[in-house]
Amino acid sequence: MIPSGNKVTVSAGGVVVNTQGMILVVNQNGNSWSLPKGHVEIGEEPLTAARREIAEEAGISNLEYVRVMGSYGRYKLGKNEGDDKKEWKILLFFLFKAKNEKLNPTDPRHPQARWVYPDEVEKLLTHPKDKAFFNSVRLQIL
Repeated sequence: MIPSGNKVTVSAGGVVVNTQGMILVVNQNGNSWSLPKGHVEIGEEPLTAARREIAEEAGISNLEYVRVMGSYGRYKLGKNEGDDKKEWKILLFFLFKAKNEKLNPTDPRHPQARWVYPDEVEKLLTHPKDKAFFNSVRLQIL
């Protein structure tokens, strides 16, 4: 359920798996980690937005779409890793296989991207709801 009185945004992103079974995670603003994702622009399809965001945040554009992974809602991550209750985010995720594994982020707000083993993803993700989502879909990845 969407909290009333909040700004609501829709983001799309990906659970991206490389040939070694590692998962892509990205750094935001040098202080938090998440799966690659970002706002869906007006008139843009969520799958297109997910591909664009992965390209910007990790430098990967040659992706094989596999399927829809799911969605969830949460507050935007605020300062000191707490919730910013002014913005409610609806996050849509797709599963992709990476054909090119070289990471080269181009978005200055996402200065780092890395491949991590599935066992390490939950520990690295910053937001508790991101951790819970990854945990809920982890067995569907491989």
